[in-house]
Amino acid sequence: MNERELLTITVKAADDKRAEDIVALKMKGISLIADYFLICHGNSDKQVQAIAREIKDVADENGITIKRMEGFDEARWILVDLGDVVAHIFHKDERSYYNLEKLWGDAPQEDFTGELNQ
Repeated sequence: MNERELLTITVKAADDKRAEDIVALKMKGISLIADYFLICHGNSDKQVQAIAREIKDVADENGITIKRMEGFDEARWILVDLGDVVAHIFHKDERSYYNLEKLWGDAPQEDFTGELNQ
């Protein structure tokens, strides 16, 4: 599975749990950490955890190893490291505070709307 396919299944998993304002940043050539950052948020602790759990479950179903998951118990900012894709799942209140989209403002946004409509 290539990094774009991994991004697609991660986006779909987040969308299935009604993640809001899903953004994918193409990090190739900008960061050595991952090829893509997926950024989204939920409106409650339970929703944030449900989004992270769905991403983990979909990864497991597809034979993808989760390298690390941080922040699950606090549910304010959960980081799910899938290797080529790192998902940042915020609680709504925390997202604007950390503003990763601005921090990584030189990273182009990846369009995945076609995949969500399939």
